[in-house]
Amino acid sequence: MVSARARAAALGLLAMAAPVAALASGGGMSGGGQMPSIAAPSYDPVEEYRRGAAAYQAGKFRDAARNFEHVTEVQPKVASVWFMLGMARAGAGDVKGAAHAYEKAVKLDPAPVPPHREYAVTLAKLKQTDKAAAELAMLKARAEACNATCPEAADLTAAVTAVQQAMAGGAPTASLAAPASLVFASAAGDAAYERAVGLINQRRWADALAALDAAQTVFGPHPDVLTYKGYVWRRLGQWDRAEGYYRAALAVAPNHRGAREYYGELKVLRGDLAGARAMLAGIEAECSFGCAEAEELRLWIDHGGDPAT
Repeated sequence: MVSARARAAALGLLAMAAPVAALASGGGMSGGGQMPSIAAPSYDPVEEYRRGAAAYQAGKFRDAARNFEHVTEVQPKVASVWFMLGMARAGAGDVKGAAHAYEKAVKLDPAPVPPHREYAVTLAKLKQTDKAAAELAMLKARAEACNATCPEAADLTAAVTAVQQAMAGGAPTASLAAPASLVFASAAGDAAYERAVGLINQRRWADALAALDAAQTVFGPHPDVLTYKGYVWRRLGQWDRAEGYYRAALAVAPNHRGAREYYGELKVLRGDLAGARAMLAGIEAECSFGCAEAEELRLWIDHGGDPAT
C-alpha cells in the first residue's frame, strides 16, 4: 500500500487535475468515424488522466489505475502517466504491477526522482535486493553530483533515505514534502506551467524541465506541456527525445500549431526541409489569414536554421 505521506505527495502534484484551459496556441482533436466492431477503444488521454487523478484523490485506487491504463494505451511513452499508474496500483495493493509501471516510467524518462524512489522502494518490498541496490547507488551518485545545488536536491536526499529504510526493512518516508492541505485546484498545475515558460525564456533548461514535470503530473499528456518538453530537450541537443515529445503532442492534438512549428524547426535542423514544409502546410491550413507559428517556421525554412543566428 502507498503510505499516507507518499499518497499526499502525489495528491499535491496532481492538484486534483481539473480540466486545463488552453495554455498555448493550437490544439483540438478530430474524430475517427470507424465502426465500433473494427475500431479499438479510443480514449481522450487528458480526460482519462483527469478521471484517474480524481479517483486517486478519492482513494479509489483500482478505478484510478484503470483510467491511467487507458491513458497508457493512447500515450504509451509519457513517463508521468506510468508513474501515476504505479502509484495507483500500489494504492490498490498490486505491488508487482506497481513495480512494472515504475520501471516503465524510469526507462522512458530517467530524470525525475520520485519514480526512481518508488521503484527502488517497491523492489525492496519484493525482495529484489540487487535491483533496489542499483537504484540506490544511482540516486546516491546523483545526490553527490548535485551537491545540494540542483533543483531536485531535496528529492534526492529524501529518496536515498527512503530507499535505505526500505532495504533495511523499515517504513520509508515520503520522497516529497507532504502538502499543508489536501484541498487543491488546477491553479497549481497552471502555476507550474507558467513558471516553466518563464524559466525557458531565461534558458534555465533543467529548472524548466522540473517545472514541466510538475505540470505534467497535474495535467497528464497535455499537448502544450509535451510541446514545451520537446522544445527544452531540443535546446539541450537531445533531438531524438525532442521528436518523441513533439510526436506525442501531435498524437493528442493533431492540429496543435505550436507542436507543428517546433517539430518543423527540428526537421530544418536535421536537413529535412520537405518535412518542415509539410509541417508548415499543416499550420497554414489551420490559420488561413496567417499566424505567428507559420511565419516563424517559414523564416527557419528560408534561412536553413534559426533566423536569429
